[in-house]
Amino acid sequence: MLGKTAGGLFWMFRFLERSENTARLVDAGFRIALTRSAAAEAEWASVIGTAGVRKAYLARYDDFRAGSVIDFLLRDPTNPSSVMSAIDSARTNARLVRTALTREVWEATNECWMTIKAVLKRPVAENDLPDVLATIRRQNALVRGALTGTMMRNDVYSFAHMGTFVERADNTARILDVKYYVLLPSVSFVGSSLDNVQWETILRSVSAQRAYRWMSDGTANPKQIANLIILDPRMPRSLAYSVGQICEHLDLLAEAYGESPACHDLARAAVARLADHSIDSIFDTGLHQFLADFIACNTALGLQIEQDYRFYG
Repeated sequence: MLGKTAGGLFWMFRFLERSENTARLVDAGFRIALTRSAAAEAEWASVIGTAGVRKAYLARYDDFRAGSVIDFLLRDPTNPSSVMSAIDSARTNARLVRTALTREVWEATNECWMTIKAVLKRPVAENDLPDVLATIRRQNALVRGALTGTMMRNDVYSFAHMGTFVERADNTARILDVKYYVLLPSVSFVGSSLDNVQWETILRSVSAQRAYRWMSDGTANPKQIANLIILDPRMPRSLAYSVGQICEHLDLLAEAYGESPACHDLARAAVARLADHSIDSIFDTGLHQFLADFIACNTALGLQIEQDYRFYG
């Protein structure tokens, strides 16, 4: 496969995943802000920081009011990570690799773009926000369903999936880092009803609340929740599952192309790193530091995949 086509597929699905995860991040911030109305602005500031767009945001706004943050993350064309910017970029990449996609995947992508463009045509009122965010998630799910149901399991499928899971791993780590690093007002809140509500909000943001109830008594236990989101390979938005999927599809590419460039070693090291940790060891050494290191390694892996498969060559 041409590197340019591989890059188009990889980034098409990275951008689709980014649009959904930005919506999930806004949803988490919105729900947490409702539980902390007195500190809502600080919560929205943390969401901007987690999205990695603080500098760009402050170039346009002087405070972190809910309406400004929501508009910047969902609609602002100057923010390359906004939902609308990501969907535009995904569709542009889909057009570039149109011949590598089935008709169903292309049509689902185009419908996703048209639907989200329509719901984000105007600023989103807070009362309408849950429905708008649900629409964004649903449209992304339709594209993934078309991919899974109609695409041949070849290198096209592998590059699409790697893009999805490199982006998902990054965003899951960032959403969890919101909770640990800036979400709790004070250590005294750990274990309180407020703390429990916030952990449950994090579960909701990665669609893991039902899975957590299946594997526990339903009580919000920080270590059990973090274990599910970080280390459980059965949970499709966990770090372990995401890294495992990247490694699996790199192995398929190695089999197809007869070579294993440097990104394969980085992926295997990431899998081994997670396997070597327990949730106790992660909490003992510092959850925030663990997540920061994970995000850095995941970013390096994505860049190495681009280089090794000559996306821009």
